[in-house]
Amino acid sequence: MTRSRFYLLISILLTLFFSNNLLAASHELEMLNKLGNEKMLFSKKIIKIDLNDDVSWKAVDKGHNVEFIAMPDGALKYKSKISKDAFYKFLKAGIYLYQCTPHKAMGMIGIVIVGNDTSNLEVVKKAKVYGKSKKILKSLLADL
Repeated sequence: MTRSRFYLLISILLTLFFSNNLLAASHELEMLNKLGNEKMLFSKKIIKIDLNDDVSWKAVDKGHNVEFIAMPDGALKYKSKISKDAFYKFLKAGIYLYQCTPHKAMGMIGIVIVGNDTSNLEVVKKAKVYGKSKKILKSLLADL
């Protein structure tokens, strides 16, 4: 193999290796006390993203956090601190159900669907949610 072909091969391999990370997108949601007629909610209830994308939850109003309560097998559990911005890079495809721990009974939940993969839907359906979140989760899953 000539030196120029060797460098070409290395360039192609490096491009393929890093292309997933270069194409990854960032998404931003807000943790809110009120939006329209609703109280204690995330700015979007369902968000669909690609594998390797990240999501930032901005602590617009104090007293909120993000805690994953159902996720694909092998995904890392996540729980952010109260009143702090949260960030997570999604490395496993599937459905992630999350809540605001202090306001879970008030229906403050959300869903991230990664890679258009709904293979763990049954796990999400069986997740333990409280109060108003039961009705909201049922509605969100019906929209999938």
